[in-house]
This record gives sequence, C-alpha cells and structure tokens, in this order.
Amino acid sequence: MNIHEVTDRTEWNSALATLPAHHILQSWEWGQFKSRWGWSPRYLLFEDGARPRAAALVLRRRLPRLGLGILYVPKGPALDYADAPLVDVVLAELESIARRERAIFIKIDPDVPHPLPHPPAPSPESKKSDSGEGVIALLTRRGWRFSSEQIQFRNTVLLDVTPPEGDLLAAMKSKTRYNIRLASKKGVAVRAGGRQDIERLYAMYSETARRDNFIIRPLDYYRDAWSSFTSAGLAQPLVAEVDGEVVAGLIVFRFGTRAWFMYGTSRDVHRDKMPNHLLQWEAIRWAKSNGCTVYDLWGAPDELSESDPMWGVYRFKEGFGGKFTAHIGAFDYRASKLCYWVYTVAMPRVLEVMRRRHRRNVGL
Repeated sequence: MNIHEVTDRTEWNSALATLPAHHILQSWEWGQFKSRWGWSPRYLLFEDGARPRAAALVLRRRLPRLGLGILYVPKGPALDYADAPLVDVVLAELESIARRERAIFIKIDPDVPHPLPHPPAPSPESKKSDSGEGVIALLTRRGWRFSSEQIQFRNTVLLDVTPPEGDLLAAMKSKTRYNIRLASKKGVAVRAGGRQDIERLYAMYSETARRDNFIIRPLDYYRDAWSSFTSAGLAQPLVAEVDGEVVAGLIVFRFGTRAWFMYGTSRDVHRDKMPNHLLQWEAIRWAKSNGCTVYDLWGAPDELSESDPMWGVYRFKEGFGGKFTAHIGAFDYRASKLCYWVYTVAMPRVLEVMRRRHRRNVGL
C-alpha cells in the first residue's frame, strides 16, 4: 500500500469522490477553510498501484506553550469499511501520525451505519466489519475508545433523491406535501442566493440560534465557509421571500454523489406560510439536478424518543420521506493516556470550578 500526501486540489477531490463514505468535510475545500481557523490540514491518500483505496484529511491544532496538539479526521477517513485489512492499515497509519506529531489524541467520526443505541459497543459475535459492530470491535482491539466529545451529529436522516420529482413528493408525509404547496399558494418564493445575502443569512441564523437555544460562531467564520464553498461550486444558498421580504434561508452543500443540508435560518415573521418546507423541497431539487443520489438532512436525535431535544427537528426532516440513519459516532485514539485524561476529564473540571467562582465573585 502506497501512502502519500496530496498537495493538489484536483487530485485530492477526484480520488476522494471515488471512495465509499466520501464526505464534504473530507474535501480539499474543507481543509483549506479550516486552515484559516487555527487548523493545519494534511491530505493523505492510500493507493494500491494507481487505484485510490482510502483518503484521510487530517486536521491538526497546536496547543500553545505545551508543544502538543490534537488531530481530527472530520467525517472520515473515507474507505470501504467492509475491508477489514484496509481499515487496519489506515488506522495504523493514523495512530503512527498521532504518536510522531506528539498529539494527545486523534479523533475520527466516519459515517459507518450502526443500529444500536447510544453509546455503541461491540458484541462478542461481531464478525462482519461493515456491520458497524465489526468496525467498533476492530477499533476497540486497536485501543480506540468511543469519544465523550461528539463534534458532528452522530445520526442523520437520509433521502434517496434518484426517483422522479413526482415520486419524491408522493413518498413524503401528506402534511409535508401539503405545506410545500401551501407555501407556494401563500406567496413564498425561493431564489438562489449569493454573496450579497450572506450577512442577512447570518442575521437570521443568529435569530434561529436564540430561538432554538444553540451556540453559533462569529459572522466571519460563516462568511468564509459559505462564500468559499459557493465560489467552488460546492454549495448554494437558497433564500425564501414573501413580497420581496427575506423570511428564511438555507445553504445546501454537495460533493461526489451526496448533498448536505448543513445550515438553516429563519425569522419569526411569516412562519405560518411554511417557507422552510418549500426551501427544503427546492434544496432537494437542486441536489438532484446536480447529479446527487443522496440528500443528507444533517442531524437527528441520539435516540428516537420524544424526550430528545432534536425530536421536533427530526419529525420535520422525516416528513420529506427521509430515513433515520444511526452511525457509530466519534472514536479517539489516545497517543498519551495521561494527557488525554488531563485534557478531557481534569481540565474541564478545573475550568468549571473557575467559572463557578467567577460567577459567584461577580454576583451572577
């Protein structure tokens, strides 16, 4: 097996697109984007002769003054997880890199399906490596552990977009189909967005975050991500308007045969006109027109339970005919077990004590 570091965008993206489990977060563009936000990317390609067998975008973040770092392979590595010997080779290389680069740990979170509840664990009868259980068993044997810090959503909702549009509509929940048509009747119009819409989309994203109680990054981060992927032809902002007033938006990404709904924004005005339903339908149509076969609605509950905070979001996504898909989640290889414990257990406890003292001292 030949392993080399790729320094050319076309070579990397072309090879990655041919591999199973390829993902937008393993693309050349994602590594370059993250390089502007504190990470150093390496693009590792595993080849058998001239045939790509696996790819791993490895991001490294240095920890100031410690001489150490952390490594992350977002939504990767990309390879055929049914090939256990290949998985072994790739994991061995990632472990070796973690040790050579004095990393505290390296994290991976590939989209390997797994039907079991959270947290996943191998069963004694795990044999087939692509079963999810088999991959977990292999990781466990090599010293990897299920991570307490899941950076990306572990589960998602996937929609096959290969059928004709009429069949896609027919497969949706009747209420979803009704709301899509209602939005059009109520005057909602969806248009392709551009750079001029980014600040407005961010303002709506901030409003969405306050309403739904989640944390977002500064404007410059999203301006960089959205504009760079749009310029590369790998993303498309979509904007919903009512009588010329912007009321909702989303950004849909694509790479290879897949598309992802990663960011959704909306305002409180005109929500009764169901703009988000029409937006999703137009995003599905965009993915289909760009040759994608799967539309990933990006994020679903850890457990299929109404008590899960994401239950309402899941019900909305499920209405479009998507299938709930669980994955094995993120796993860490601890290059230094002591440093890993300090970083993941001791340090968070110290920081929490400091926060409590600060809140007490300022009277909060």
